[in-house]
Amino acid sequence: MSAKPKVLVAMSGGVDSSVAAAILQRAGHEVVGVFMRLGSPGESLDSVIPVAQACATPRPGIKIGHQGCCSLEDASDARAVAARIEAPLYVVNFKRDFGRIIDYFAQEYNAGRTPNPCVRCNDWLKFGRLFEYAEQLGCELVATGHYARCLQLDGAFTLCRGLDHPKDQSAVLFGIRRERLAQVRFPVGEMPKQQTRALAQSWGLPTFDKPDSQEICFVPDQDYAGLLERRQPGSIRPGSILDLSGQILGEHGGHQRFTIGQRRGAGVAVGQPLYVVAKDAQMNTITLGPRQALGVRSVLASQVNWLIDSPSQPLQCQAQWRVHGECESVTVHSLQDGRLHVVFDEAVTAVAPGQALVLYHNERVLGGGWIESTERVECAQD
Repeated sequence: MSAKPKVLVAMSGGVDSSVAAAILQRAGHEVVGVFMRLGSPGESLDSVIPVAQACATPRPGIKIGHQGCCSLEDASDARAVAARIEAPLYVVNFKRDFGRIIDYFAQEYNAGRTPNPCVRCNDWLKFGRLFEYAEQLGCELVATGHYARCLQLDGAFTLCRGLDHPKDQSAVLFGIRRERLAQVRFPVGEMPKQQTRALAQSWGLPTFDKPDSQEICFVPDQDYAGLLERRQPGSIRPGSILDLSGQILGEHGGHQRFTIGQRRGAGVAVGQPLYVVAKDAQMNTITLGPRQALGVRSVLASQVNWLIDSPSQPLQCQAQWRVHGECESVTVHSLQDGRLHVVFDEAVTAVAPGQALVLYHNERVLGGGWIESTERVECAQD
């Protein structure tokens, strides 16, 4: 019997990646753990660093909160798990790459769009740069603790939802290049979360009761506006709040403080519930309207990544645009310029430019793209 492939496991210091590493090690794979960090002065940007050396001193720079996935506490937890399963652990310095993600986040918000940095992190780092490190370390596979599955269908690997649907993370993985699916493993995607924690406890992994990461790691206090102001001073300015007819209702403290579909926080009272239905970053305005004005009939999506053969005919499938949101039935039209025109069977709400739009056929991820623009349902103002 041939030896099982050597696998690089992205170990974040959380329970999911800890169990993923332990499962693979118990299955006979040679496991090499890698922890991603932002980096400190003097470290190489293109090499792996032994964990003891990389975590010897605190690093300056942007603050990472306890709920993130790359703090010093998390590095210590990953180190303890690696020691428990007797696997080597390295640290990779992603300071430059992570800065790109934070810049993307700030630029999208300042442009009036709704970013998803977790998808970009997966595309650019976990299933981008990590493959380079896997090659350096002689690893054939890359594994993470995501709740998703890579299954073989008709001799090819396909990306599918995790078995635990409430924890499913396949939507943030649609950007993986199709040819890399054969090299990817998601060990905990085959089980419910409670089983993951039970296995961690039974195997003596110190992360068995560690809380899940909930928020964006580089905005630990959830003060998006504060981060944007520090990143680009003067970018947040007061502007006008408009109604659907363009009349001024009041003043806001910066369009970046609002998201499409938001109801509270505008400070405008007109006798009926009003929602943010549009943002204009160039004019620095937000537009409020009734709930029915949030309806979206179709979207244009670009930067498309297909995990199936690109369809030559209209494709009927389901679409999801929030990580844990519901899927809606759509018809997808591929345009000659590579973009997608996605038409919803019924009008939907809380869809905004900048969001990722992920396409499914039942459990299978077909691909996806990034929303450029939306076509709203016409709604006359009373």
